Amino acid sequence: MLTEARKAVPKDQRRSVPHARAQAAIPLWAMLAALSAVAAMSQAFRTVATLFASELQREFGASTQEIGLFAGAFHLSFAVAQIPIGVALDLFGPRRTVSAAFLLACAGSFLSVFAPNLPVLVASQVLIGIGCAPAFLGAIVFVTNRYPASQFARLSGLVLSFSGIGMLITGTPLAFVVETWSWRAGFLVLAILSAIVLAANVLLVSDERVEPGRERKRPGLLAAFAEIGPLLAQRHTLGILLLGGVSYAAFLTLRGLWAVPMLMDRHGFGLVVSGHIMLATSVAALLGPPVFGLLKPGNRGRRYWIVASAAFCIAAFAALAGQSSSLVDVIAVVLLGFMTGYFILQYADVRAAYVEEVVGRAFAVFNTAIFLGVAVMQWLTGLVGSFAAAQEADPFTPVFVVIIVLLAAGIASFVLLPWPRGKGWER
Repeated sequence: MLTEARKAVPKDQRRSVPHARAQAAIPLWAMLAALSAVAAMSQAFRTVATLFASELQREFGASTQEIGLFAGAFHLSFAVAQIPIGVALDLFGPRRTVSAAFLLACAGSFLSVFAPNLPVLVASQVLIGIGCAPAFLGAIVFVTNRYPASQFARLSGLVLSFSGIGMLITGTPLAFVVETWSWRAGFLVLAILSAIVLAANVLLVSDERVEPGRERKRPGLLAAFAEIGPLLAQRHTLGILLLGGVSYAAFLTLRGLWAVPMLMDRHGFGLVVSGHIMLATSVAALLGPPVFGLLKPGNRGRRYWIVASAAFCIAAFAALAGQSSSLVDVIAVVLLGFMTGYFILQYADVRAAYVEEVVGRAFAVFNTAIFLGVAVMQWLTGLVGSFAAAQEADPFTPVFVVIIVLLAAGIASFVLLPWPRGKGWER
């Protein structure tokens, strides 16, 4: 019986039958949870720089610029790896791609524990950034491959919300570890958690088994990369990327750079009170994706929701630019956290706009636009804010005006440039 079962499996896909049976018994939600845990660890790694900065300055004598290099190494390597990871997801599937890449994150986190100097620590961040590159992509490609299209927004919203646990880990819990022991102990905790998550993905996750005779023809590696050019050239790609490049960037620029200084300088809030407001904003950002994921407006209706949500964000930034009361500013910041949920509709839009064979690469290109947009918007608002401060003017109003203009340009591009077409998309 065992021999017959093995013969029924194509030779190039053959694994032990007991192992195949064991994985077949694992429910899809458990596999998705394991992949979502990788996304949570990615969020944790990208938010540790603030916790470790003062410790690194004391131990290594690092300057502010060097701390910036340490923090930026993760994001740069993460962004650069997006397209190769997207190709790998299309060719090899989430299980092998995520597990192989996240092994680098585990190695980088353990290397960080024993880093003798700052250059080694920066190199470890590069490894971690590459290792985390398929974190969210792997989960949403898994959802694309294993669930009906009608469930994509809901499930990917849950994945995005669950990944926010990583930000909570690097809040009070990891701060306690660092304060009690050291930043190395903090990295050790992350390294152990990463190893557990990697083991869960290796043991639990399996890629979809295709019946003999129905295998999808996959291109070679070079051909897969070559297909990115035609994907970028499709009539609807530019509008998707231009709005994607400013939507998440608007919130991350507010949350990462301007919200706390605005609350402290405008309204005289202390750091603790501002921290409480940021915690409320983070909680709102956890609630937004699953709420927006419940929407099922169809492909064209989804685009109307995206435009309306982005326009709402413009209104919230306009309230901030107007130098209103402290209550208005706090409400606007928290609401903008909740509105991050509409980004999940943008991922669903990408899912619907491209054929399944290239959807991993499409997500990767979209992610690249997002992170490049974050870098450009943070640099540009920093330039504008610094110029305003040098003129002894309020730096926040011109910063928020710049964000409004960029969001408006993104919406105009999304609406006016060609939309996807075809009978399947029009549903």
